[in-house]
Amino acid sequence: QRVLINISGLRFETQLGTLNQFPDTLLGDPDKRIRYFDPLRNEYFFDRNRPSFDGILYFYQSGGKLRRPVNVSIDVFADEIRFYQLGEEAMERFREDEGFIKEEEKPLPRNEFQRQVWLIFEYPESSSSARAIAIVSVLVILISIITFCLETLPEFRDERELPVPLPPQGGGLNGTPGDSSPMQPPSSLADPFFIIETTCVIWFTFELLVRFFACPSKPEFSRNIMNIIDIVAIIPYFITLGTELAQQQQPGAGSSNGGGGQQQAMSLAILRVIRLVRVFRIFKLSRHSKGLQILGQTLKASMRELGLLIFFLFIGVILFSSAVYFAEADDPESHFSSIPDAFWWAVVTMTTVGYGDMRPVTVGGKIVGSLCAIAGVLTIALPVPVIVSNFNYFYHRETDHEEQAILKDEHSSAQGSTPGGEAKRRPSNNSLNKSVVHLENSEEFNNGTSSLEKANIK
Repeated sequence: QRVLINISGLRFETQLGTLNQFPDTLLGDPDKRIRYFDPLRNEYFFDRNRPSFDGILYFYQSGGKLRRPVNVSIDVFADEIRFYQLGEEAMERFREDEGFIKEEEKPLPRNEFQRQVWLIFEYPESSSSARAIAIVSVLVILISIITFCLETLPEFRDERELPVPLPPQGGGLNGTPGDSSPMQPPSSLADPFFIIETTCVIWFTFELLVRFFACPSKPEFSRNIMNIIDIVAIIPYFITLGTELAQQQQPGAGSSNGGGGQQQAMSLAILRVIRLVRVFRIFKLSRHSKGLQILGQTLKASMRELGLLIFFLFIGVILFSSAVYFAEADDPESHFSSIPDAFWWAVVTMTTVGYGDMRPVTVGGKIVGSLCAIAGVLTIALPVPVIVSNFNYFYHRETDHEEQAILKDEHSSAQGSTPGGEAKRRPSNNSLNKSVVHLENSEEFNNGTSSLEKANIK
């Protein structure tokens, strides 16, 4: 038996048995689709997107296969899938066919207390207390980064990092000027920046230890790149603290000769490198920022395109640095003393930066420079659309995930208020059922619903 379905003025006709294959969907359940039945025209009317219904009807005709029409966007077709209640399984298959990455289930600890602590420190959106912890963590990260930048100002810089002139080697008759040791700088343990840094590191360490003992899997926690960043961000503090304590225990050591000064300069250089690692704390913000997470996922998915970009730049740097060297070789005012010396100029020119510290002066060199600039623009422009496409994909996936969460909350709240609404709709449904049965019996529609459909409507 055939059924007429009107989608915003466009009529579709199918068999009743085709719809009954999926009784849990909107069109397969008689109780759900009866709300859209028009007894005067003996058809079901839906004010929905017309091109999308080709794919919806194919779902019933093919036994569960979803094919999105080419002239329908992904988000519109996804809305139609939700409206016709094709189910979560059909939605997951559709997302996989469209290239969406399936969200991995996030494991939780089995212990109740451990699970609550893990949710508070790992998932800021889980509760208000977790959101408060996330806000405190972000503020501490920002304070640490601001402190790291401010302590490099000349008026706040550590005196031991300033160049200190070596003491004179010779002395007077009694040798007192030569034997006198230089004045020791004050300890940095009492420095306000060090105190602020200590407070921030105490919070970072506390947060890391709590998350480590509350995590569901210690090996997975140790392999997570964000947790590795957390460990790397606090290591410089403990190394600096150990160095300060060692210097306090050995006052004046290594300051009696020039070798001690060189050793002190080397230790300061190593200390600067270690302190530079503190800048990685800015990546801790990605734990609380969806934008940084999307950017990281985009770069991870675009590694092949970035590799091609670096490879193209490498080829261009070799070619144009060699060309500009030989084009400028006969000019005495040339800035290019060798091909490796021209690498810097090629990189700056291909990336369209152009500092101007190195430039060609001959006609041939200027021609090579012009070709280098044009080739750089083309080389950089080639992989950019793919990277932008990946960013749009991850951005829309994140927004779609948030919309699904909102829809689930609305659906659960609607289910909570279903009994009252059903009780209010029963009288109208009963009167509608009676009118439909009376109209079918009186006018004997043969192109409409079957006897089974009539029984369901009754």
